[in-house]
Amino acid sequence: MSMQTLFSVDSLLSQKLSVHDLISIHPLTLPDIQLIFALAEAMKKSPEDYADALKGKALALIFEKPSLRTRVTFDVGMTSMGGSAVFLDHSDAKLGERESVRDVAKNLERWVHGIVARTYKNKSVVELAEHASIPVINGLTDLLHPCQALTDYFTVLEKFGSFEGLKFAYVGDGNNTCHSLIDGAVKLGVELWIATPKGFEPKARVVTEASKFAKESGARINIVNDPVEAVRGASVVYTDVWASMGQEAETEDRAAVFADYRVDRELMSHAKKKAVFMHCLPAHRGYEVAPNVIDSTQSIVYDEAENRLHVQKAILHLLMR
Repeated sequence: MSMQTLFSVDSLLSQKLSVHDLISIHPLTLPDIQLIFALAEAMKKSPEDYADALKGKALALIFEKPSLRTRVTFDVGMTSMGGSAVFLDHSDAKLGERESVRDVAKNLERWVHGIVARTYKNKSVVELAEHASIPVINGLTDLLHPCQALTDYFTVLEKFGSFEGLKFAYVGDGNNTCHSLIDGAVKLGVELWIATPKGFEPKARVVTEASKFAKESGARINIVNDPVEAVRGASVVYTDVWASMGQEAETEDRAAVFADYRVDRELMSHAKKKAVFMHCLPAHRGYEVAPNVIDSTQSIVYDEAENRLHVQKAILHLLMR
């Protein structure tokens, strides 16, 4: 069922999230996520209806890491709703080095109406949110990638119409994207299977905290070391890079460890015939995914990329209007 059917158009314009910031999916309620999805769907269908939704509002983009999708979609998202964005390059001087995180937050709250931060340390984004009176959105940290995971589940819902009866398989490193997929799965009632090499599982504390919600939603989180077990009968097969930003020195070592976790035609053959392939990008063809998978008709990676725009527009609107 379409998430938009849960809300009227007028309701979409008046609803608010239960949180002030979006640092993690963990604090979001199911109605929060449903509202984000409903508004994203409405904005995707009729973007012109929201052309002035954030008129006069300004967003600061603080980026310690390189970005294509996150930077462009937040910038374009603000512009398409009548607002503006200013990019702050922190690739040389990280947050808290040249100036304290507190002072950055206190200055920015006087000039702009929201902050998106893409940082190495998760605590940098948490600290920004603690000191800024304006909303702070996590654009990716070493621990979490909430906007990506919300987009991924929105895209799955768009393709399948429901999460009921779907098996979602994640194969690869138990990284930031994996953590946020776990957080989203337990709120949405998703059956999520995660296959990683031994020693590369998602952080135990993330799994433990998230699992508290699984019983209520009917979610199932299964962590295994066998990729075939995870993928068997799956409707969604997802992977991510083996070495995340900041782990470049480990690339060769990780390539050897993860060699059996490449998503290729053989691994995809264990999934359902109409299974889709997902990747948050950027992708390294020939490493975590074979070219004939990511470039096949089963791949929906560019649908995910497109939907980053719509989901993040919804988040911006709900937090900043």
